[in-house]
Amino acid sequence: MNLAFVESPVQLLNVLEWAHTRPYAPEAVTVVVLSPTDPLSRGQLRRMAELARDEGFTVRWQEARGGPTAPLRTVRELAPMLRSADRIVVGDPFSRYVQLLLTLAGDQELTVVDDGTATMEFAAQLARGERLVRWHRRGTGGARERLLAPVSLLARRRLAPRPGREVEVFTAMPLGTAPEGITVTPNLFGWTRARFGPPTLLAGADLVGTSLVETGVVDDARYAEAVRRLARAQGARRYFAHRRESPGKLQRLSRLTGLEIVRPELPLELVARRGPVAATVLSFPSTVVHTLPLALAGTAVEVAVCDIAPEWLTEGVSPRAEGFLAAVTGTARGVQRLPAPA
Repeated sequence: MNLAFVESPVQLLNVLEWAHTRPYAPEAVTVVVLSPTDPLSRGQLRRMAELARDEGFTVRWQEARGGPTAPLRTVRELAPMLRSADRIVVGDPFSRYVQLLLTLAGDQELTVVDDGTATMEFAAQLARGERLVRWHRRGTGGARERLLAPVSLLARRRLAPRPGREVEVFTAMPLGTAPEGITVTPNLFGWTRARFGPPTLLAGADLVGTSLVETGVVDDARYAEAVRRLARAQGARRYFAHRRESPGKLQRLSRLTGLEIVRPELPLELVARRGPVAATVLSFPSTVVHTLPLALAGTAVEVAVCDIAPEWLTEGVSPRAEGFLAAVTGTARGVQRLPAPA
């Protein structure tokens, strides 16, 4: 049995893409959804779970954060499945929940499927032997970090390759030189392209939203002004909101820019492939500048990425943020580069 743990709609999509490249039937994969608490993520995950079940996968919805006793109950219920699995598939190696579950695993084969740009940092940190810290965090730690340090250390050992044990990274992101012992399998979005589209094309441009404000990387006011200028310069009509963007921020963007705010019900790769979609899709540095060209391969849609200006970054952001965002943009293939709006 292959046992997959996902916490976001994109992770579940990439489990379906990974399984599409394997020789066995979907019935050989059990997907456990470690449900988040925010309604938008839950809604997208519910719809992705329906798609997965339609494809023949077994999907278990786990209320992993439903109250103070939920983590203990979740670990107790999932422990037997973890121990009997032949392969464990995880969508977010930085997740403390996933790291806790990995401490219960044995020497099963392991696959890490894409969780966006975080996959790039995961591979780099694994190669350097560093502890796992998300790129936009300073990593100075606190009481909670110190408490979970032993769990993170053990999970990192579980995630590292060793003789006789395969670790696979299934990704659409550029990883450069893979760490020794890591097998990199390219995610070409074959399932998405086979299942949906091609889309009907609309005039003008669509703009893809980002959660860089919510994660504390980019200043709110600077971001709003950049969206206004980019939308005006490129003739954008719709703004596809990231599921983590706050309602208040989106209301301000709508008033400032006149853009139609769209809350996608599925990951953007599926929404764009199903259509209708504008002939030009604009984005700031994010996962979609790598995934959309693959999902939309064979169509006439052009993807363009707009750089982040250094002065947009917040004062307390990690020193690595500017270089990491530049790398996300600079390594994107098949996209048009746009300068940051002045």
